[in-house]
Amino acid sequence: MTEFLHFGLKQAWASIFGGLLLAAFVGTKFWYPDVPLARYDFLFLYAVAIQVALLALRMESLRECGVVVLYHVLATAMEVFKTSDAIGSWSYPGEAVFRIGNVPLFTGFMYSAVGSYIARSWRQLDLRFEHFPHVLVASTLAVLSYVNFFTHHYVWDLRWVLLAGIAVAYRRTTVVFRPHLVDRRMPLLLSFVLIAFFIWIAENASTFARIWVYPEQEQGWTMVGLGKLTAWFLLMQLSFVLIYVLRQFERPAVN
Repeated sequence: MTEFLHFGLKQAWASIFGGLLLAAFVGTKFWYPDVPLARYDFLFLYAVAIQVALLALRMESLRECGVVVLYHVLATAMEVFKTSDAIGSWSYPGEAVFRIGNVPLFTGFMYSAVGSYIARSWRQLDLRFEHFPHVLVASTLAVLSYVNFFTHHYVWDLRWVLLAGIAVAYRRTTVVFRPHLVDRRMPLLLSFVLIAFFIWIAENASTFARIWVYPEQEQGWTMVGLGKLTAWFLLMQLSFVLIYVLRQFERPAVN
């Protein structure tokens, strides 16, 4: 129970960026003052303040921030594509000054929160891996997973092929983590599924707060289908591999 408590506390601490962001999403749905600043613009400034605070308090390193920002930019590019008038996979119903196309700029920080969680969990739980696939294999699967979010609108959707490839590549991979005093082990694929599940829960809370809406939610909120788990599973691969590569570069300096 002590180990489990430490694990829960460290996971909560690693999720601080996402937790603060989600709290603002839900909180501003129920109350937002009548001020000249649009809700989405407030969320953008709020997210920037969180990121600055994490750096100022040394809760996130500059290198980690750089990797997270790269993921942020790539995810924002995907958002611009997905919310374009030609695609319309989802939309943002509010007004915003800080935006690119149909995408308010705070949205990139939703993906930054995922990257921040992975980076902070890595340090909090001293993550290590057994039987990790070659980094070229992991990187290729991550990049193809990202590219498929664009290409599946024009050619075959390779989602299930990519999921199968990831399952084969990581089938023997175990993540070793230390909640407190004892090393614990978990199949890495299971950890991917669990992370995707909690992102899906946050997605439901966010769409309930009308941060963004899917076409079927235009007339009223409905739960996001479990099928979205596969999308989050694939999208997180890029963030995970970016952090993994960063840790490999950092390792010689630590040793």
